[in-house]
Amino acid sequence: MYHTWMRFFSPGPAHHKLGLVCLGVGLQYGALPTVGPRTLDHHVAVVVSAGRGWFRTVDGRCTDVTAPALLWLTPGVPHHYAPDPGTGWDEAFVDFTGPTAATYTELGYIEPDRPVVPLSDAGPARTTVARIARAARLGNPLLEVETSAAVHELLVTLRRARADTAPDGEQVLQALARDAFKPLSVADHAARHGMTPAELRTAVRRGAGCSPKDYLLGIRLGRAKELLAATELPVAAVARRVGYDDPAYFSRLFTRRVGTAPVRFREQQGRTVPGGWSNQVPDPDDPPMLRSPGTR
Repeated sequence: MYHTWMRFFSPGPAHHKLGLVCLGVGLQYGALPTVGPRTLDHHVAVVVSAGRGWFRTVDGRCTDVTAPALLWLTPGVPHHYAPDPGTGWDEAFVDFTGPTAATYTELGYIEPDRPVVPLSDAGPARTTVARIARAARLGNPLLEVETSAAVHELLVTLRRARADTAPDGEQVLQALARDAFKPLSVADHAARHGMTPAELRTAVRRGAGCSPKDYLLGIRLGRAKELLAATELPVAAVARRVGYDDPAYFSRLFTRRVGTAPVRFREQQGRTVPGGWSNQVPDPDDPPMLRSPGTR
C-alpha cells in the first residue's frame, strides 16, 4: 500500500527567463513502485525522509539508500530505484529545469556524479517542498514565480543539509574567513590547517563551490565595500585593512571584480556614519527604530 499526491506545471516562455522553473512537485509514502529504468530531460530532486531502499546507476552498480537522503535525477542519465518493499519510504520530489541549473552544478549544489547524497536532516528541505505544494493550489496567479523562487531555496537548503559538509568543512571556511585579511597565501592557509593546497582546494570547493582564492577574495572585497561606503578612510587605507599593501593593485582588482573603481563605488554607495556600520546583524522582526521607549 502506498499514497501519492503530485502536481505538474507548464511554465510559459517568460517564466523560463527566470533561469529555473518548477515543473512538478510530489509527496509520496509507503511501498512505492520501482522507478525506471528511465531517462528524463530535466532535473529532479528526490528527498527521502524516512525508510530505506536502493538506487542503481547506469553502470549497474547498486547503492543502498537510507533516510535522510537525496537522490539526484539529472537530464540524459538513466536511473533505476525503489524503496524496500518491506519498509517503503517517505519521499518528496521536485522537478525543475532551466539554464541556471548548469551554474548550480558548477558550484557543486547539484552533483550528477553522485546521485545518492546522505543528508544530515531532511526537515528543512521538506518544509520548502511543502511551500511549493501549497503554491500549487488551483488559480494561484503567482504559481510559476513562487515555485521558481522556491526551487532556488530548495537547492540552497539541500546544499546546507548535505551530511558531508558538517562540521569539518564549515570549520575550515570559518577559519579562512577569520584570517582572510592576513597576508597569507593559499599554501599558508593550507599549512595552518595541516592540509596540502590540493586538500584545501577540495574542502573549499565542496563547502563553498569555489576556489580558496575566490572565497578569500569575496570576503576581502565585501569588507572593502563596507569600508568605502561607511567610512571616509582613503582608498589606500581601505586596501591595507583588507590585506593589500599595494593600493594600485587593490584598485585594479576591485575594478575588475566589482565593475567600478573604489572611488566611484564610494560616490554611489557612501553612507558615512560616525564609527562606521555596526557588525551586529539586526533582528528583522525587532528593528531598533520600532522598539518601544525604554526597551532593549
